Amino acid sequence: MERSPAIPKPAASVLILRDRPDGIEVFMVLRSPELDFSSGALVFPGGKVDPEDAEPALAARATGRFGERARAHRIAAVREAFEETGVLLARRAGSMQPPEDAGRIVARWRAGVHGGSVPFRDFLEAEDLAADTAALCHCAHWITPEHSARRFDVHFYLAALPPGQDGSHDGSESVDSLWIRPGTALRDAAEGNRPIMFPTRAILSRLARSGTVADALRRAEAEPVETVMTRIAATPAGRVLQIPRSAGYPMSELALDS
Repeated sequence: MERSPAIPKPAASVLILRDRPDGIEVFMVLRSPELDFSSGALVFPGGKVDPEDAEPALAARATGRFGERARAHRIAAVREAFEETGVLLARRAGSMQPPEDAGRIVARWRAGVHGGSVPFRDFLEAEDLAADTAALCHCAHWITPEHSARRFDVHFYLAALPPGQDGSHDGSESVDSLWIRPGTALRDAAEGNRPIMFPTRAILSRLARSGTVADALRRAEAEPVETVMTRIAATPAGRVLQIPRSAGYPMSELALDS
């Protein structure tokens, strides 16, 4: 008997961006080879949406106005950015100004939030912070194919690196990290120098069109987000992973042996 496809788990991922003289850079992390999913791959930070991300108390600690599901995904993206990269996408709840002591906050709270001993809501309340969900720009929506044993329903967001902050990998789920230009990451993946999965490459191909963070955010705001799910197709050159060209990605297929 044919098994029903696994139900995709909601997840969120964030592309943290910064400007450099030679172009835009994105922060990426190398997943631990010991993990079950995307092990050893260079990815954007992210993870599953936790039930707590949808709590009403957290909604009061978030900027912007969104539906319950969209808000939970955005809170998850902010939380995962804090846990996996040490980047704090937040504002002071009283003034809506960025915290000037982000370094102290990260050093004090990151390990506890990441390890689960400190709920994200409690951390925000203790520092009188609001997760800056309004600063995230929705840029992509991918669902793992039905044939996969583990499936995720992932919303991707762009976020500008707050002034005075930097990223760092967590040392557990991710074992290395780097700032990299999208075009460089794509070239390295094509040459076999970096392990990057097809969805990540496709999103990088779209990001590579922008020369600045402002341009990337402007493009993402203007372009519709089409939900995509890869499929395997047979071509004269061999089997490839494909997504619909209507989704608007410069890269719409990848050979399975790439």
